Amino acid sequence: MDLTTAELERYARHLTVPGIGPEGQLRLKRSSVLLVGTGGLGSPAALYLAAAGVGRLGLVDDDVVDRSNLQRQILHGESWVGKPKLSSAAARLREANPHIEVETHSCRLTPDNAGEMVGRYDLVLDGCDNFPTRFLTNDVCFLQKKPCVYGSIFRFEGQVTVFAPHLGGPCFRCMLPTVPPAGAAPSCEEAGVLGVLPGIIGSLQAMEAIKLLLGLGEPPLGKLLCYDALRTSFRTLRLAPDPGCRLCGETPTVRSLHNAETLASASCAVGDDSMPAISVEQLDELLAAGPVPLVDVRRPDEHAVSSIPGSLLIPLQELEKRVAEVPHDGRVYIHCKSGGRSSHAVKLLRELGLDAVNVAGGIDAWLKLRRSPSAAPHP
Repeated sequence: MDLTTAELERYARHLTVPGIGPEGQLRLKRSSVLLVGTGGLGSPAALYLAAAGVGRLGLVDDDVVDRSNLQRQILHGESWVGKPKLSSAAARLREANPHIEVETHSCRLTPDNAGEMVGRYDLVLDGCDNFPTRFLTNDVCFLQKKPCVYGSIFRFEGQVTVFAPHLGGPCFRCMLPTVPPAGAAPSCEEAGVLGVLPGIIGSLQAMEAIKLLLGLGEPPLGKLLCYDALRTSFRTLRLAPDPGCRLCGETPTVRSLHNAETLASASCAVGDDSMPAISVEQLDELLAAGPVPLVDVRRPDEHAVSSIPGSLLIPLQELEKRVAEVPHDGRVYIHCKSGGRSSHAVKLLRELGLDAVNVAGGIDAWLKLRRSPSAAPHP
């Protein structure tokens, strides 16, 4: 496998960089990266890895493009709204660089498929949006001795590091031993994120991935790089391997990908799975039969974009003082975007004596269901 004339022209600015040159470029061509997620972080990372000439990119995602994604997920465009993210991402990356191979995995990373999937790539870039998948990505990379390039974002702040105990650094569990308690860590969809921020953090992830593939410089092992956009500042926190870590410590107890953290609900960090809930399929059946007492606890701007017919908007932060507006004469169903905020609302309302039930998956799951060809029209 050599570089073609077209590739030599394409990567001309790489070929003169000390430490890369033709040999390094050929090494990139022979390398592979698995990107878990093609959203805010995966978009810039994938584009730069493709442009750099990483020969094989694997993409894991089972979501569709939503218009609210376009503010930050630069792989996707308006014409792809409602279509699979993988289709959008693959088309964009192949246009960016026709010399690379793009492999798509239209699924979620699970304890059952992670081992085989990760085993086919040199390293993993973590661009996921929930704690169970982060734990799973970390665990499978540890067991297979593959570097995991980690990134996270929140409003105006981001973090980057490389978890690779086999290279002398800590793992994700050394930093976060267990899934945070309910409500401790709101998602980007709930807390918001400045659109440019994932571009910065995702690009840093791509940089660290390329350094690892080329063997250049020093990866941030044991260093958590923290970026504050409002203060235009970077700082580095030390992350030491934890001797008591249940995965990579001296007496490990996590020996399988099937464990409490990887099998937790993806909404557990922002909701409470102990609350009574119905599925969106069940809600859809109720709505097909007639009006349903339904309260939407999202923000007004979210409600304006999309709403379930007949729902009453009471933002979560206003719920306690507006509880008199919630129907009291029977069961009431509560929804938000994905099920996190609504589970908190259900807990509050049930403590006040109301028969409140959460809609699992929120309007995201309901809209996805309604878009399916088998969905029956409502009267």
